[in-house]
This record gives sequence, C-alpha cells and structure tokens, in this order.
Amino acid sequence: MTSIPHETPGEPNPLQALGLDELRRRTSMKWRAYPADVLPLWVAEMDVPLAEPIVRTVTEALALGDTGYPAGTAYAEALAAFAAKRWGWDGLEAQWTAIVPDVMLGVVEMLKLVTGPGDPVVVNPPVYPPFFQFVEHLDRRIAEAPLGADGRLDLDVLEETYRRVVAGGGRAAHLLCSPHNPTGTVHTARELSAVAALAGRYGVRVVADEIHAPLTAAGADFVPYLAVPGGGSGLSLMSASKAWNLAGLKAALAVAGPEAAADLALLPEEVGHGPSHVGILAHTAALREGTPWLDALLAGLDDNRRLLAALLAEHLPGVRYRPGGATFLAWLDCRALGLGDDPAAVFLERGRVALNSGLAFGTGGAGHVRLNLATSPEILTEGVRRMAAALS
Repeated sequence: MTSIPHETPGEPNPLQALGLDELRRRTSMKWRAYPADVLPLWVAEMDVPLAEPIVRTVTEALALGDTGYPAGTAYAEALAAFAAKRWGWDGLEAQWTAIVPDVMLGVVEMLKLVTGPGDPVVVNPPVYPPFFQFVEHLDRRIAEAPLGADGRLDLDVLEETYRRVVAGGGRAAHLLCSPHNPTGTVHTARELSAVAALAGRYGVRVVADEIHAPLTAAGADFVPYLAVPGGGSGLSLMSASKAWNLAGLKAALAVAGPEAAADLALLPEEVGHGPSHVGILAHTAALREGTPWLDALLAGLDDNRRLLAALLAEHLPGVRYRPGGATFLAWLDCRALGLGDDPAAVFLERGRVALNSGLAFGTGGAGHVRLNLATSPEILTEGVRRMAAALS
C-alpha cells in the first residue's frame, strides 16, 4: 500500500489558537466536570477551534434547516477516499458500510452480530475503559490478553487467550483497539496479520475500534485491520470524531471486510437512525476538506510530544513516558513516584490538575495516568508544573 500519512501543514497550528479564558467558556464534559481551579488534561476533547470546512458545512445546514434524518452514503465515500490517500487502502467499499451512532455503540452492535449473551470478548489491557463497561453491559464476558512490557500486543498471550476462550465451544470475539488507547501504540502490518491468522485458526471474530486512525505521529503508519491478509472476516468502527474534535456531533461508520459483509447486512435498520444527520455532514466535510487542518494538528501534536518529554525530564524525572505513535494521549508510568496505585487522585488533590486514572484501564493500569496533550504548549507546561508541585 502506498500512503500519505502526513503532508506539509498549510494552516496554523490549531492547538495554539485558543487561550485558557476562551476554553473555560466551553460547557462540555472536559471543562465542566471539575471546579474552575482545576486544569483539565483528561477526557479526549481537544483544545482547538473546528476546521473551517466543518464550521461552514454545519452553519449552512442550520441556515437551511437541514436537520432531518440521515440518508445516503456520502460519509462512507468520503472515508473511502481518505483511506485510499492517507493509508493506501482501496478496500473500503461503501456497500459494506453502515452508519452507526458512534464508535462504542457501533462496537456493541457489531458484537451482537458475532457473539451471543455470555460469550467471551478478548481485550488487551491497559485499554480504553468503555471496552469493559460496554461489553459487560452487553452481557458478554471480558477475557484479558494484556499487552507486553513493551506496550505492544503479546501474540503468545493472545494465542493462549484465544485457545482458552474457545475451548468450551460457542462464539468469541476480539475487541481490538487500533491504534491503541491509552499507549498510542500503532500496530504493525506484521502484528495485525498475526492477529488475523490466529483469529482464523481459532474462529475468533475481530472487531476493531479504529477511531484514532487519522492521528498518527510523524514516521508512524496506520494499517487498517481489514487490509491485512486474513482480515477480511473482521469488522471495523471508524469515525472523524477524534481527529477533528467532533464528539458532540455524533456519527460513525461500521465497515465490514468482504467475508463479513453478510454479517453487517443483518444490522437492524433502526440502528442507522441513531447518528446525527448534522454530525454526518460535519464528519463528511472533515474527511473531504479537512486534511490541511489535520496536518497542522498532527505537526502540533508532534511538537507537544517532544515538549512533554522535555518537561517531564526536567520536572518529573521519575515519570516514565514512551511517546506513542498515534492518538493525542500520553500514558505516564508514575510508579517510581511512590504515589500508590492511583496517582491521578494525588495530582488532582494536591496539584489541581485532572488526569485519567490508570486503574480504569484494567490490568497494567495501576500507578499510571493518562494525559491529554491536545492543548496549547502553555497549558501543557502549566499542567506538568502542577503535577510536579503535587510532590512538594
């Protein structure tokens, strides 16, 4: 596959566009969950203005009163064109897609298609906390195949877990986070091909959450799971939500590999009524016209990864940080600081900075925090300063 993961930014860095006073006017979860004296560096919302094509598209829709029910395949077509250019993948067919309300609700619907009540779902902790919450609420059983010490998929552990979950018969699925949240790991084509081979051998169905796919760091190449040999029986969930900061404009796509198209065809028709029509318009505009803005964001995130590493080395040398190859999240190992299993609680109480507690991410999360670095360099610097002050 020939891909163009990054282009030279043609727009200013959106992470430097908004000051703290402007951001505190926001009413979303990031800015309202904690008191005003707390600096929020937690939930996956970015401190950016929206890309101009998105603002224009949504404004025009509102002016026209175009706020009805979603229709058509424009979103899927836009994603297919984006995937072909950015990832060199031309296997995304609009006819093998379905609109779903958002990625996690789409995950639920995909798991309903390939598993039944009580069936096991494999996850790779430490991993995005809703993986546990949604799977258990769906009445499926979590089976953990933890990442290795290097933060990558441990294929030996994964095979043993596959073998164990299918031993009693029945169906099993693997809910794969790709790129991985919270570590930012970008799975390689070799790793994903190995997962597909194991899944085929043991009859495990892979459902891939690929929401962070557009957010790769310089030098990292995202590989769609459905593009690797043996991946055609998989199901993927994709969205412009994370890369263009559109969580409040709900829309996502379920994408089937060729051998999974018949499964996706069984998706109840009413699921497609859940996404926001205006959200779909916004996501489509992002994918079609928002790549210059995205490239400026990616360059800014690369700068912030370097800044965070330098700040930690200076102010918190006991914190271990391995910059991820994707996402705008940093996974920080704070175990050497002696703050116990939940250092986020200490940073909040003593430093007035909000981070995600690693405990919610499952096995491997104790003693860690997740930091959202999609903010200005000034706010990121203040956040690390507060973390360091919490130790004094």
